[in-house]
Amino acid sequence: MMHLGGAESTLFFFGAPLSVVGALALLFARKAVHAAMGMALCMIMLGVFYIAEQAEFLGIIQIFVYSGAVMMLFLFVVMLVGVDSSDSLVETIRGQKAAGLLLSLALIALLVSGVSRATFASGKGLDAANAAQGGNVGGIAQLIFGRYVWAFEVTSALLITAAIGAMLLAHRERLTPKASQADWSRRRIREGVNVAGLPAPGVYAQHNAVDTPALLPDGSPSDLSINRVLKARGQVLGAGKQVAVSNEIETEAGDMSEANRGESK
Repeated sequence: MMHLGGAESTLFFFGAPLSVVGALALLFARKAVHAAMGMALCMIMLGVFYIAEQAEFLGIIQIFVYSGAVMMLFLFVVMLVGVDSSDSLVETIRGQKAAGLLLSLALIALLVSGVSRATFASGKGLDAANAAQGGNVGGIAQLIFGRYVWAFEVTSALLITAAIGAMLLAHRERLTPKASQADWSRRRIREGVNVAGLPAPGVYAQHNAVDTPALLPDGSPSDLSINRVLKARGQVLGAGKQVAVSNEIETEAGDMSEANRGESK
């Protein structure tokens, strides 16, 4: 039976709660981005545990591939595409909840069986396994491409099939041809709305920030000049702030003109 040293025990007692917190965040976080970050934390801590147990190759692969590539790719997709929380409450396939419950129970039974065997059975430990195979990398290669090569190839085929299926499900055929710039111009002229295009943000005599609404001839701000995303976030520069910024710019301009006059004298 393996005995953990003081450093390994300390690492486990500090790292295990972080791993559990990340797993719980994956289960109970309401936002997909927070769930993905929790899962990334759990994967990083698992990689640290692998490295501490002299499985350096597994630990590095766990951190770089799963946490650094797969999870970050998933996170970027969620941030760019967005996720509607109401979609997860709708059962699109009949019986998927019951099937998911049965699969979860089977997975729990499999995990309990594996943990019980690893806990109560007398194992050799990674030191003996690495010494027998000539190192951690050689031992993993012997298991993947030797003893479990069939399971490895079947898993690879399933992953490729899942990726192709996801591409087919996400692909949508256009029902109408893509509109060109000329088509959009004809549509604006036909409807008589914004024929010349939307006004640009900012007052170019003072500043041209994208959060500053353009001013109409009567001095009122134009809502059409501000992006709707900035409106939803509440990042539009209000009338009071706009006046303050204008006064600040005018003050700076006056100071610069006085300085130039002093230099000319």
